[in-house]
Amino acid sequence: MKPMMFLALPLLLASPAAVSKSAPKHAAPKPAAAPAELKWMDGPPGLPAGAQIAVVSGDPGKAGKFTIRLRMPINYAVRPHWHPTDEKVTLISGKLAYGMSDQLNRAAATALDAGQSVTMKAKMNHWVFTGDGAEIEVSAMGPFKITYVNPADDPRGVPAPKKPEAKPAAKPK
Repeated sequence: MKPMMFLALPLLLASPAAVSKSAPKHAAPKPAAAPAELKWMDGPPGLPAGAQIAVVSGDPGKAGKFTIRLRMPINYAVRPHWHPTDEKVTLISGKLAYGMSDQLNRAAATALDAGQSVTMKAKMNHWVFTGDGAEIEVSAMGPFKITYVNPADDPRGVPAPKKPEAKPAAKPK
């Protein structure tokens, strides 16, 4: 029987799941709240219009751990951005792809399957987009903050910081 086990090992290692080019992903825990219990509202101003958000636990606007659900429509994208804390993203349903760079590059994106998750490390530039729409669960430490790599991508219309004007030299007395 032992020789058969050694013969089966290469077959297991050659399975599509074993040779996936995807980034490390973790099995998702069971959802913290049933979908019927969630109160959905328009997404926060820091995200492009069209998304809906529901708070699962905690308060994303305050210090401490929070978990939210986010529904993103068809062909939705959050352009390259970063957060001050780690962000764990779990795909609940739909299709979601992501990348870790300062340019959204659909050809280089990594797709998540339902139930898989990825951790976007603090201060790492990343982006996401959907195909047929997606629902994700995001867990992080608040308060939630998002900084876009290119300020022109920020849906809040936050202008780039202005350079301080030079002050005239003081006249000697």
